[in-house]
Amino acid sequence: MRRYTTTALGLGAVCTVLALTGCSSHADPADASATSSVPAHRGGSTSSTSAPLSSAQLNQRLLNESDLGEGYTRKAEPARRNDDLAVIGCPALEKLGGDTATGAGLDFTRKAKASFTYTGSSSSEVSEELYSDSPTKLSKGIGKVFDAMLSCPSYQVTSGTTVVDMGTEKSAAPDLGDEQWSQLLTFSAGGQRSVVKQTAIRTGNILVIVSGSPSLVDAHLDKALAKARTTR
Repeated sequence: MRRYTTTALGLGAVCTVLALTGCSSHADPADASATSSVPAHRGGSTSSTSAPLSSAQLNQRLLNESDLGEGYTRKAEPARRNDDLAVIGCPALEKLGGDTATGAGLDFTRKAKASFTYTGSSSSEVSEELYSDSPTKLSKGIGKVFDAMLSCPSYQVTSGTTVVDMGTEKSAAPDLGDEQWSQLLTFSAGGQRSVVKQTAIRTGNILVIVSGSPSLVDAHLDKALAKARTTR
């Protein structure tokens, strides 16, 4: 078992599911599917050769309360903590964390994030991440994360004294953008069992990741992608 900080791109998904059990470190999310990291493809994007967007530009393209509709409240970003996550039973994820710590380039520096709660359900949340880099870097970076997670359909994650039993299951990715990935993450901790859906869409030099309650992800993915593509 190797310990590493939550800056690892691939462990952002773990922070998403640990939100109900106390993980508050800021991390970069990513997601996985069940049997292969090779995403679905569509035709080339007209923006594939444009320069990466700045983080400020990405922030302007995030969904907000008015985009989501009535009943949504934006959550404050949690303060950084020095707590480490630890993975048990998944060597590929441990290796991924080590690679990130040594600067292997999985972290995309141009990024933006927003998270929301939905008052229609006490446990419903949805979050959006936007990243920008060259199409090749985005595809290879998240593909490497998917490979690591897919190699371990079940494993455990610890954060402090909390132990979370994790599972992954492939989910059908919608035919959007240039490349698509989607998965369901199941976690059990403290007598609770929850499912988080994560869908990632690459469109040109932008990567859109929407995570949260499966119904909310399905409801807002199209508008997240449309706003991410907006030219200003």
